[in-house]
Amino acid sequence: MKAILGGNVKVMITGSAPISGDVLDFLKICFCAPITEGYGMTETMAGSCLTYYDDPETGIVGGPLSCVKIKLRDIPEMGYYSSG
Repeated sequence: MKAILGGNVKVMITGSAPISGDVLDFLKICFCAPITEGYGMTETMAGSCLTYYDDPETGIVGGPLSCVKIKLRDIPEMGYYSSG
């Protein structure tokens, strides 16, 4: 698979929608390259969070980028609490 992509892939980035941890682990093996996961919203400048390049854990979106501040807010009427 790595050769099909030209053999020079150093890292891949996924975003836009959640990806299953099992699928992500499989793709990392197929492409012989680390795959980082990102999260963001068009309304907030796109990429806000990104996993570390060498993070072996899947199913997370990582921490905020150095240029981003994130604030957790309680929204009691919706049952959302920052403590959860």
